Amino acid sequence: MLANVLIGLREGLEAGLVVGILVAFLNKLGRRDVLPKLWIGVSGAIALSLGVGAVLTFGPYGLTHEAQEALGGSLSIAAVGLVTWMIFWMARHARHLKGELQGQLTTALAGSAAAIVVLGVVSVGREGVETALFIWASVTSSGQEVLGLIGALLGILASVVISYLIYRGFVRINLSRFFFWTGLFLVIVAAGVFAYGLGDLQEAGILPDGPAAYDLHGLIPASSWYGTLLSGLFQFKAEPSWLQVIGWVAYAAVVLTLFLRVTLAKKTPSAPTTAEPVAPQAGAKAERLAAVAAGDRL
Repeated sequence: MLANVLIGLREGLEAGLVVGILVAFLNKLGRRDVLPKLWIGVSGAIALSLGVGAVLTFGPYGLTHEAQEALGGSLSIAAVGLVTWMIFWMARHARHLKGELQGQLTTALAGSAAAIVVLGVVSVGREGVETALFIWASVTSSGQEVLGLIGALLGILASVVISYLIYRGFVRINLSRFFFWTGLFLVIVAAGVFAYGLGDLQEAGILPDGPAAYDLHGLIPASSWYGTLLSGLFQFKAEPSWLQVIGWVAYAAVVLTLFLRVTLAKKTPSAPTTAEPVAPQAGAKAERLAAVAAGDRL
């Protein structure tokens, strides 16, 4: 459950920052008249994300066991690939997020009303679809569907509240540190989902099966509180195959090394930012959200 809370919180905050930057920029330009169109696009992105979640949840019913395993394994690995790409994309491009979004919005304003709607759908929809896919993969691999979904909803609701408080200037948090530590955590979660996907593909007969690498049922019973905790957080399996173990280690080693290299390399010594009150004006909001996207402390 905790893993899905953090997934929902992190992905929701990314989407919240995107929406906040767009809204603040429109206010700064004095174009509040197009805000309804932007909200239509955001609503469409939310509906798209919910639709993807529904298809992932109910779509496999009626398929054979092998087909379900093949589909589940393929989507789990796809989810890992998508969330890995987004982790690195955020680490590399966060400082330029404001300029990119404002450039896209300026172009959309020069076009038709539909362009504003499309911008809202695309900007938020990619975060929503990624969240739906990864949460589905995490919930499926942990086997705790109800608790996993509740955790994801709690994380998303918390992200909405925090995003609004940041936009209004009521909350100052170090989002750079937040995204760094949650990024590390997501890499470990993704490694478990990746191993689970490999296991599904083995059960479907797509990948070669083999003997279990080890058996920890006696040491970590699945019914124990710590077995449940490890399963819910990291998709721990007491009797994985050798392919799953090798896949987990390889993914974690490579991605953690690259993630640390990217995030630590961009850190340069700078003077501490003083936390002073910020007037709730449109221009100030735009600059504050830009600093948040860049990873400054707010």
